[in-house]
Amino acid sequence: MATLKTKQCLNLVTRFINSRTPPFHYKNTRTLQTLAFEEIQSSPNKPDAPTAFILHGLLGSGRNWRSFSRNLASSLSEWRMVLVDMRNHGKSVDIEGLDPPHNMFNAAMDVANLVKEKGWEWPDVVIGHSMGGKVALQFAESCTRGDYGHSVSFPKQLFSSVITDECVFCVSYTEQLWVLDSVPVEVSPEYSDGEVEKVLRTLHSLPSPIPSRSWLVNHMIQLGFSKSLSQWIGSNLKKSGEQESWAFDLKGAIQMFNSYRETSYWSLLEHPPKEMEIELVVAEKSDRWDPDLIQRLESLSSRTRDESEGKFSLHVLPNSGHWVHVDNPKGLLEIVTPRMASLST
Repeated sequence: MATLKTKQCLNLVTRFINSRTPPFHYKNTRTLQTLAFEEIQSSPNKPDAPTAFILHGLLGSGRNWRSFSRNLASSLSEWRMVLVDMRNHGKSVDIEGLDPPHNMFNAAMDVANLVKEKGWEWPDVVIGHSMGGKVALQFAESCTRGDYGHSVSFPKQLFSSVITDECVFCVSYTEQLWVLDSVPVEVSPEYSDGEVEKVLRTLHSLPSPIPSRSWLVNHMIQLGFSKSLSQWIGSNLKKSGEQESWAFDLKGAIQMFNSYRETSYWSLLEHPPKEMEIELVVAEKSDRWDPDLIQRLESLSSRTRDESEGKFSLHVLPNSGHWVHVDNPKGLLEIVTPRMASLST
Protein backbone atom coordinates (compact mmCIF):
# COMPACT_ATOMS: atom_id res chain seq x y z
CA MET A 1 0.00 0.00 0.00
CA ALA A 2 1.27 3.47 -0.81
CA THR A 3 2.37 5.53 2.21
CA LEU A 4 3.14 9.13 3.02
CA LYS A 5 6.87 8.52 3.60
CA THR A 6 7.74 10.95 0.85
CA LYS A 7 6.12 13.66 2.88
CA GLN A 8 7.54 14.95 6.13
CA CYS A 9 7.26 12.47 8.98
CA LEU A 10 4.21 12.69 11.18
CA ASN A 11 4.73 13.12 14.92
CA LEU A 12 1.87 11.43 16.72
CA VAL A 13 1.25 12.91 20.14
CA THR A 14 -0.01 9.84 21.89
CA ARG A 15 -1.79 11.57 24.69
CA PHE A 16 -3.39 14.11 22.40
CA ILE A 17 -6.53 14.70 24.42
CA ASN A 18 -4.82 15.88 27.60
CA SER A 19 -2.04 17.80 25.84
CA ARG A 20 -2.00 21.57 25.50
CA THR A 21 -3.42 22.82 22.24
CA PRO A 22 -0.73 24.57 20.12
CA PRO A 23 -1.44 27.83 18.32
CA PHE A 24 -3.28 27.20 15.07
CA HIS A 25 -3.21 29.14 11.85
CA TYR A 26 -6.53 29.75 10.11
CA LYS A 27 -7.22 30.85 6.57
CA ASN A 28 -10.77 31.60 5.47
CA THR A 29 -11.08 31.49 1.70
CA ARG A 30 -13.94 32.11 -0.67
CA THR A 31 -13.84 32.16 -4.46
CA LEU A 32 -16.59 32.92 -6.95
CA GLN A 33 -17.26 29.47 -8.40
CA THR A 34 -15.90 27.10 -5.75
CA LEU A 35 -16.93 26.12 -2.25
CA ALA A 36 -15.96 28.22 0.75
CA PHE A 37 -13.48 26.55 3.06
CA GLU A 38 -11.28 27.09 6.08
CA GLU A 39 -7.80 25.69 6.64
CA ILE A 40 -6.40 24.66 10.02
CA GLN A 41 -2.73 23.79 10.40
CA SER A 42 -0.49 23.82 13.46
CA SER A 43 2.61 24.39 11.32
CA PRO A 44 2.00 26.95 8.55
CA ASN A 45 3.79 27.31 5.23
CA LYS A 46 4.19 23.60 4.57
CA PRO A 47 2.90 23.02 1.04
CA ASP A 48 3.68 19.29 1.18
CA ALA A 49 1.69 18.68 4.37
CA PRO A 50 -0.66 15.67 4.26
CA THR A 51 -4.22 16.89 3.99
CA ALA A 52 -7.57 15.83 5.40
CA PHE A 53 -10.84 17.23 4.05
CA ILE A 54 -13.71 17.52 6.56
CA LEU A 55 -17.25 17.40 5.14
CA HIS A 56 -20.02 18.42 7.56
CA GLY A 57 -23.51 17.03 7.78
CA LEU A 58 -26.95 18.42 7.00
CA LEU A 59 -27.55 22.00 8.20
CA GLY A 60 -23.97 22.25 9.42
CA SER A 61 -20.85 24.00 8.17
CA GLY A 62 -17.12 23.59 8.37
CA ARG A 63 -16.89 25.70 11.50
CA ASN A 64 -18.87 23.07 13.42
CA TRP A 65 -15.78 20.87 13.11
CA ARG A 66 -13.16 23.39 14.25
CA SER A 67 -12.70 21.91 17.71
CA PHE A 68 -12.42 18.35 16.42
CA SER A 69 -10.03 19.45 13.66
CA ARG A 70 -7.82 21.38 16.08
CA ASN A 71 -7.51 18.32 18.30
CA LEU A 72 -6.83 16.09 15.31
CA ALA A 73 -4.16 18.50 14.03
CA SER A 74 -2.53 18.68 17.46
CA SER A 75 -2.29 14.90 17.59
CA LEU A 76 -0.99 14.57 14.02
CA SER A 77 1.67 17.24 13.69
CA GLU A 78 1.99 19.07 10.38
CA TRP A 79 -1.28 17.77 8.94
CA ARG A 80 -3.47 20.29 7.16
CA MET A 81 -7.23 20.22 7.74
CA VAL A 82 -9.58 21.71 5.13
CA LEU A 83 -13.04 22.37 6.54
CA VAL A 84 -15.43 22.65 3.60
CA ASP A 85 -18.78 24.45 3.50
CA MET A 86 -20.89 22.37 1.10
CA ARG A 87 -23.45 23.86 -1.28
CA ASN A 88 -26.48 25.42 0.47
CA HIS A 89 -24.49 25.57 3.71
CA GLY A 90 -22.31 28.06 5.55
CA LYS A 91 -20.40 30.60 3.47
CA SER A 92 -21.10 28.61 0.30
CA VAL A 93 -24.79 29.60 0.42
CA ASP A 94 -24.33 32.74 -1.68
CA ILE A 95 -21.66 31.47 -4.08
CA GLU A 96 -22.70 31.65 -7.71
CA GLY A 97 -22.65 28.63 -9.98
CA LEU A 98 -23.70 25.95 -7.48
CA ASP A 99 -26.91 25.27 -9.36
CA PRO A 100 -29.50 22.46 -8.93
CA PRO A 101 -29.96 19.60 -8.85
CA HIS A 102 -28.79 19.64 -5.25
CA ASN A 103 -27.74 16.00 -4.93
CA MET A 104 -24.81 13.87 -3.79
CA PHE A 105 -23.24 13.78 -7.25
CA ASN A 106 -23.07 17.55 -7.61
CA ALA A 107 -22.04 18.07 -3.98
CA ALA A 108 -19.07 15.76 -4.57
CA MET A 109 -18.30 17.47 -7.88
CA ASP A 110 -18.12 20.78 -5.97
CA VAL A 111 -15.35 19.31 -3.79
CA ALA A 112 -13.45 18.07 -6.86
CA ASN A 113 -13.80 21.47 -8.51
CA LEU A 114 -12.40 23.13 -5.39
CA VAL A 115 -9.31 20.87 -5.49
CA LYS A 116 -8.76 21.50 -9.18
CA GLU A 117 -9.43 25.25 -9.03
CA LYS A 118 -6.94 25.71 -6.19
CA GLY A 119 -4.36 23.49 -7.91
CA TRP A 120 -4.04 21.28 -4.83
CA GLU A 121 -3.01 17.67 -4.61
CA TRP A 122 -5.97 15.40 -3.91
CA PRO A 123 -6.56 14.83 -0.18
CA ASP A 124 -4.91 11.99 1.67
CA VAL A 125 -7.95 11.56 3.93
CA VAL A 126 -11.60 12.56 3.54
CA ILE A 127 -13.79 12.64 6.67
CA GLY A 128 -17.54 13.04 6.16
CA HIS A 129 -20.29 13.13 8.77
CA SER A 130 -23.89 12.10 8.03
CA MET A 131 -24.78 13.64 4.66
CA GLY A 132 -21.11 14.58 4.29
CA GLY A 133 -20.27 10.89 4.61
CA LYS A 134 -22.28 10.10 1.50
CA VAL A 135 -20.73 13.04 -0.33
CA ALA A 136 -17.35 11.52 0.54
CA LEU A 137 -18.47 8.13 -0.81
CA GLN A 138 -19.73 9.77 -3.99
CA PHE A 139 -16.41 11.62 -4.30
CA ALA A 140 -14.58 8.28 -4.19
CA GLU A 141 -16.97 6.59 -6.59
CA SER A 142 -16.88 9.45 -9.10
CA CYS A 143 -13.10 9.52 -9.06
CA THR A 144 -13.00 5.76 -9.61
CA ARG A 145 -15.29 6.14 -12.63
CA GLY A 146 -13.19 8.97 -14.03
CA ASP A 147 -15.88 11.62 -13.66
CA TYR A 148 -13.34 14.30 -12.72
CA GLY A 149 -10.89 13.69 -15.55
CA HIS A 150 -7.38 15.05 -15.24
CA SER A 151 -6.63 18.71 -14.70
CA VAL A 152 -4.02 18.69 -11.93
CA SER A 153 -0.75 16.88 -11.27
CA PHE A 154 -1.60 13.80 -9.25
CA PRO A 155 0.96 12.77 -6.60
CA LYS A 156 2.40 9.48 -7.80
CA GLN A 157 2.48 7.88 -4.37
CA LEU A 158 -1.30 8.30 -3.97
CA PHE A 159 -2.61 7.55 -7.43
CA SER A 160 -2.79 4.74 -9.89
CA SER A 161 -3.96 5.76 -13.36
CA VAL A 162 -5.69 4.38 -16.39
CA ILE A 163 -4.62 6.04 -19.64
CA THR A 164 -7.20 6.30 -22.39
CA ASP A 165 -7.05 7.98 -25.79
CA GLU A 166 -8.57 11.13 -24.33
CA CYS A 167 -7.18 11.70 -20.84
CA VAL A 168 -5.93 10.23 -17.61
CA PHE A 169 -8.40 9.25 -14.89
CA CYS A 170 -7.56 8.73 -11.24
CA VAL A 171 -8.49 5.29 -9.97
CA SER A 172 -7.46 5.53 -6.33
CA TYR A 173 -6.87 9.01 -5.04
CA THR A 174 -7.01 8.85 -1.28
CA GLU A 175 -5.65 6.60 1.41
CA GLN A 176 -8.57 6.77 3.84
CA LEU A 177 -12.24 7.61 3.64
CA TRP A 178 -14.02 8.13 6.98
CA VAL A 179 -17.82 7.85 6.94
CA LEU A 180 -19.25 9.01 10.28
CA ASP A 181 -22.73 7.74 11.17
CA SER A 182 -23.85 7.93 7.56
CA VAL A 183 -26.09 5.13 6.25
CA PRO A 184 -24.29 4.01 3.06
CA VAL A 185 -27.41 2.56 1.39
CA GLU A 186 -30.92 3.81 0.66
CA VAL A 187 -32.69 4.86 3.86
CA SER A 188 -35.75 2.72 4.48
CA PRO A 189 -39.14 4.49 4.84
CA GLU A 190 -39.28 2.85 8.29
CA TYR A 191 -36.55 5.30 9.33
CA SER A 192 -38.37 8.42 8.12
CA ASP A 193 -39.24 9.69 11.59
CA GLY A 194 -35.77 10.01 13.10
CA GLU A 195 -34.21 12.95 14.88
CA VAL A 196 -32.96 14.59 11.68
CA GLU A 197 -36.46 14.56 10.17
CA LYS A 198 -37.89 16.00 13.38
CA VAL A 199 -35.32 18.81 13.28
CA LEU A 200 -36.29 19.63 9.67
CA ARG A 201 -40.00 19.69 10.53
CA THR A 202 -39.30 21.93 13.52
CA LEU A 203 -37.26 24.39 11.46
CA HIS A 204 -40.12 24.59 8.95
CA SER A 205 -42.51 25.55 11.76
CA LEU A 206 -40.38 28.33 13.27
CA PRO A 207 -41.32 32.01 12.92
CA SER A 208 -39.41 34.17 10.48
CA PRO A 209 -37.31 35.96 11.40
CA ILE A 210 -36.00 34.03 14.42
CA PRO A 211 -36.41 36.27 17.51
CA SER A 212 -32.93 35.48 18.86
CA ARG A 213 -30.41 32.68 19.27
CA SER A 214 -31.26 32.24 22.95
CA TRP A 215 -34.96 32.04 22.07
CA LEU A 216 -34.24 29.33 19.48
CA VAL A 217 -32.15 27.23 21.86
CA ASN A 218 -34.75 27.42 24.63
CA HIS A 219 -37.56 26.66 22.16
CA MET A 220 -35.76 23.55 20.84
CA ILE A 221 -35.13 22.31 24.38
CA GLN A 222 -38.80 22.83 25.27
CA LEU A 223 -39.74 20.70 22.24
CA GLY A 224 -37.70 17.84 23.64
CA PHE A 225 -34.38 18.18 21.83
CA SER A 226 -31.19 17.82 23.84
CA LYS A 227 -29.38 20.91 25.07
CA SER A 228 -26.26 20.09 23.02
CA LEU A 229 -28.25 19.61 19.81
CA SER A 230 -30.31 22.76 20.46
CA GLN A 231 -27.14 24.79 20.99
CA TRP A 232 -25.66 23.36 17.79
CA ILE A 233 -28.77 24.37 15.84
CA GLY A 234 -28.47 27.82 17.38
CA SER A 235 -24.85 28.09 16.25
CA ASN A 236 -26.10 27.99 12.64
CA LEU A 237 -27.77 31.37 12.96
CA LYS A 238 -26.01 34.45 11.60
CA LYS A 239 -26.66 38.16 11.96
CA SER A 240 -28.42 39.72 8.98
CA GLY A 241 -28.74 43.38 9.85
CA GLU A 242 -30.69 43.49 13.08
CA GLN A 243 -32.17 40.04 12.53
CA GLU A 244 -31.00 36.46 12.83
CA SER A 245 -31.04 34.29 9.71
CA TRP A 246 -29.95 30.75 8.92
CA ALA A 247 -26.43 29.98 7.74
CA PHE A 248 -27.93 27.51 5.26
CA ASP A 249 -30.51 27.40 2.47
CA LEU A 250 -33.17 25.18 4.01
CA LYS A 251 -34.90 24.34 0.71
CA GLY A 252 -31.65 23.32 -1.00
CA ALA A 253 -30.49 21.42 2.07
CA ILE A 254 -33.70 19.38 2.10
CA GLN A 255 -33.14 18.47 -1.56
CA MET A 256 -29.66 17.26 -0.61
CA PHE A 257 -31.11 15.25 2.28
CA ASN A 258 -33.59 13.58 -0.07
CA SER A 259 -30.72 12.62 -2.38
CA TYR A 260 -28.84 11.29 0.65
CA ARG A 261 -31.77 9.05 1.52
CA GLU A 262 -32.17 7.75 -2.05
CA THR A 263 -28.52 6.92 -2.83
CA SER A 264 -26.63 3.68 -2.14
CA TYR A 265 -22.89 3.02 -2.17
CA TRP A 266 -22.99 -0.62 -1.14
CA SER A 267 -21.02 -1.75 -4.19
CA LEU A 268 -18.22 0.66 -3.27
CA LEU A 269 -18.06 -0.78 0.25
CA GLU A 270 -18.01 -4.30 -1.16
CA HIS A 271 -15.25 -3.50 -3.66
CA PRO A 272 -13.16 -0.51 -2.53
CA PRO A 273 -10.51 0.60 -5.03
CA LYS A 274 -7.05 -0.80 -4.38
CA GLU A 275 -5.00 1.35 -1.95
CA MET A 276 -8.16 2.77 -0.32
CA GLU A 277 -9.41 2.18 3.23
CA ILE A 278 -13.07 2.93 3.90
CA GLU A 279 -13.71 3.36 7.63
CA LEU A 280 -17.37 3.47 8.67
CA VAL A 281 -18.16 4.70 12.20
CA VAL A 282 -21.57 3.83 13.66
CA ALA A 283 -22.70 5.85 16.69
CA GLU A 284 -23.88 3.43 19.39
CA LYS A 285 -27.04 5.41 20.24
CA SER A 286 -27.85 6.66 16.75
CA ASP A 287 -31.40 6.17 15.46
CA ARG A 288 -30.18 5.86 11.84
CA TRP A 289 -29.47 2.15 11.72
CA ASP A 290 -31.45 -0.92 10.67
CA PRO A 291 -30.22 -3.97 12.69
CA ASP A 292 -30.15 -6.05 9.49
CA LEU A 293 -27.87 -3.49 7.85
CA ILE A 294 -25.55 -3.55 10.86
CA GLN A 295 -25.29 -7.33 10.47
CA ARG A 296 -24.43 -6.96 6.78
CA LEU A 297 -21.79 -4.36 7.59
CA GLU A 298 -20.26 -6.53 10.32
CA SER A 299 -20.08 -9.44 7.91
CA LEU A 300 -18.51 -7.26 5.23
CA SER A 301 -15.94 -5.90 7.66
CA SER A 302 -14.90 -9.34 8.90
CA ARG A 303 -14.58 -11.06 5.52
CA THR A 304 -11.22 -12.12 4.14
CA ARG A 305 -9.73 -9.27 2.18
CA ASP A 306 -9.10 -9.59 -1.55
CA GLU A 307 -5.58 -8.25 -2.13
CA SER A 308 -6.65 -6.76 -5.46
CA GLU A 309 -9.05 -4.41 -3.66
CA GLY A 310 -9.04 -1.91 -0.83
CA LYS A 311 -10.30 -2.43 2.70
CA PHE A 312 -13.57 -1.78 4.52
CA SER A 313 -13.68 -1.52 8.33
CA LEU A 314 -16.54 -0.96 10.78
CA HIS A 315 -16.17 0.91 14.10
CA VAL A 316 -18.69 1.61 16.87
CA LEU A 317 -18.50 4.94 18.71
CA PRO A 318 -19.80 4.38 22.27
CA ASN A 319 -21.91 6.86 24.22
CA SER A 320 -22.90 8.84 21.18
CA GLY A 321 -25.97 9.65 19.16
CA HIS A 322 -25.91 10.79 15.55
CA TRP A 323 -24.17 14.09 16.34
CA VAL A 324 -20.81 12.40 16.95
CA HIS A 325 -18.68 15.57 17.17
CA VAL A 326 -20.98 16.89 19.90
CA ASP A 327 -21.80 13.71 21.85
CA ASN A 328 -18.38 12.02 22.08
CA PRO A 329 -15.60 13.95 20.31
CA LYS A 330 -12.93 12.37 22.51
CA GLY A 331 -14.02 8.84 21.60
CA LEU A 332 -14.13 9.77 17.92
CA LEU A 333 -10.58 11.11 18.08
CA GLU A 334 -9.43 7.89 19.72
CA ILE A 335 -10.82 5.91 16.76
CA VAL A 336 -9.67 8.18 13.95
CA THR A 337 -6.22 9.34 15.06
CA PRO A 338 -4.35 5.99 15.19
CA ARG A 339 -5.71 4.98 11.77
CA MET A 340 -4.61 8.26 10.20
CA ALA A 341 -1.23 7.96 11.91
CA SER A 342 -0.80 4.52 10.30
CA LEU A 343 -0.50 6.22 6.91
CA SER A 344 3.03 7.27 7.85
CA THR A 345 4.26 3.72 8.52
